[in-house]
Amino acid sequence: MSRTYKATGINLKAQAFGESDRLVTILTQEFGLIRVIAPGSRKHNSSLGGRSAMFVVNELLIAKGRSLDKITQAQTVKSYPGLAQDLVKLVASQYLAEIALCQALSEHPQPELYELLNEHLERLENLPSTASSIVAHLTHGLFQLLALAGLTPQVQICCLTGRTLKPDFQDPHWRVGFSVSAGGTVCLAAWERLKKTGEVGRWGDEEMLPAGGVGDPSSLSQKSQAYETINHHQEIPALSKRLDAEELSILQQLSQSEIMLDATEKNSWLSVEQILRQYAQYHFGRPIRSAALIDSYFAANHDAIV
Repeated sequence: MSRTYKATGINLKAQAFGESDRLVTILTQEFGLIRVIAPGSRKHNSSLGGRSAMFVVNELLIAKGRSLDKITQAQTVKSYPGLAQDLVKLVASQYLAEIALCQALSEHPQPELYELLNEHLERLENLPSTASSIVAHLTHGLFQLLALAGLTPQVQICCLTGRTLKPDFQDPHWRVGFSVSAGGTVCLAAWERLKKTGEVGRWGDEEMLPAGGVGDPSSLSQKSQAYETINHHQEIPALSKRLDAEELSILQQLSQSEIMLDATEKNSWLSVEQILRQYAQYHFGRPIRSAALIDSYFAANHDAIV
């Protein structure tokens, strides 16, 4: 059996290892997520120094080791230097990388995830340096990665009624709910009804059971049995946010391969990113650490999205 293997992958994480090495986490087409040593890459004149940096795509020759494999050769095929030249682009790229790491598998080919991540990193790099467009493309990339993981939130219909939801731009007070636990959008009228009654479809969800319970000999021996009604209650989903027509419209276009930017949307993209972030964190069971940098940036530059 060969002691070396080839792979093409993009660096998503790197940390110091030993005196002069790096431990690099790489998303590859052929083997999914791998963690390998880049020997001597922290030395000043190392050929692996730049090749082990974040968001560099390499063709690799890797030698198998007892505990960790080592890179023996690396040829760079693509990099994204423009990401490091813009703070918001860099943070957005780290955000998408973190989402990819949440769903990446080891020893399992993941060419779709590899291609999708590279596609959105390239889009971010080529964008004009405006915060609104960067947040918009970050949000689009986040939604697409969730869809690839099989975690697409429901944004076209109400999760409670199954009815199609259409944003009403004529009514400035129109709102629709979004529930992370329910899996997507919720009609507020249906949610209010459920909240008041505490149950859905009462006529279809009732069962008639003997009062003594199933299998109770005393109840079965009676000719005239007393019955009690058992109501099946539906849990009332917690609302994570109330979205206006503009925000729902944005959510509904995210499944498309391209997005349309509108100057009137202002803070809507940031609002949609925040609700998708909550949704992703709920399903992956971990916080998205890079998102805190997004919040910090816009807290310090509160009008940058406008």
